[in-house]
Amino acid sequence: MIGILGNILNPTKYQSTQGEGLFTFLSNLFKFAGVVAGIIFIVQLLTAGYDYIASNDDPKKFQAAGNKILHSLLGLVIVAGAFILAGLVSRFTGINILNPTIYGP
Repeated sequence: MIGILGNILNPTKYQSTQGEGLFTFLSNLFKFAGVVAGIIFIVQLLTAGYDYIASNDDPKKFQAAGNKILHSLLGLVIVAGAFILAGLVSRFTGINILNPTIYGP
């Protein structure tokens, strides 16, 4: 299929290695996921706090609000763990996933 398109050359004057675009994409994807997870965490924490205050001594609502807080914290820990894992992979492989060098005009 690639042969149908012919020989595709780098359109810029900057040198790049094979697969470098993938790591730039993954870096941007990780950063975007971290921002989205942080926003979702704040919204979940605010709504859980409101549910916690508005439970009016109802044990089911109280428990549900506590579970919502716990689950949002657990999600934030998982996202932070993904960033730590990406940092470890970049340290051991030498591929800087989280801070790639982006060349431009």
